[in-house]
Amino acid sequence: MNDKKHIITIAGKLGSGKSSTAKNVAEILGYTHYSTGDFMRSIADKKGISLGDLNIMGETDPSIDKELDDRNIEIGNMENIVLDSRLGFHFIPKSFKVFLDLDPETASERILKDKENNPNRSKEATGSFDSKESIIDKITQRLTSERKRYKDLYGIENHTSPDNFDLVINTKEIPLEEVSKKVIEEYNNWLNK
Repeated sequence: MNDKKHIITIAGKLGSGKSSTAKNVAEILGYTHYSTGDFMRSIADKKGISLGDLNIMGETDPSIDKELDDRNIEIGNMENIVLDSRLGFHFIPKSFKVFLDLDPETASERILKDKENNPNRSKEATGSFDSKESIIDKITQRLTSERKRYKDLYGIENHTSPDNFDLVINTKEIPLEEVSKKVIEEYNNWLNK
């Protein structure tokens, strides 16, 4: 019996297009889109702190990750879902697991461009991303923080390892539409195996 879930979990490095791809794939398939980043922002808003501060707080306060984890597990009981989440692959192991890769230099250029194109976005959404160097520094800090937390909490040595995923795509040279098309194509192949 095929026990695969009709769920796609999409993880990826900052700036790789994870959220945009997840939304696009969900729209094309007629699935519901969820985002752990949105859940985190709502927790940060409730606490009246920045997303960066919430990440740092999460290093010593396991209740933050527990709340996110419970939400991912809840989503894992649904069907016809696309979830963008760094740990979706871990909490929903029967999902089709995708990772979008991108080097920090290209990520910083994309984030700066997005900030320029969306001047009305809150500072909270873009953080103190004022230069390529500050963005690369934030990306490195965030990755270090996440690695520490995920190792301590779940024993995950490297949550960005290709071994965790069914499909890895480097999005540096590939437009969103092509990334989405590849995800859907490989997802359908996976479902039919």
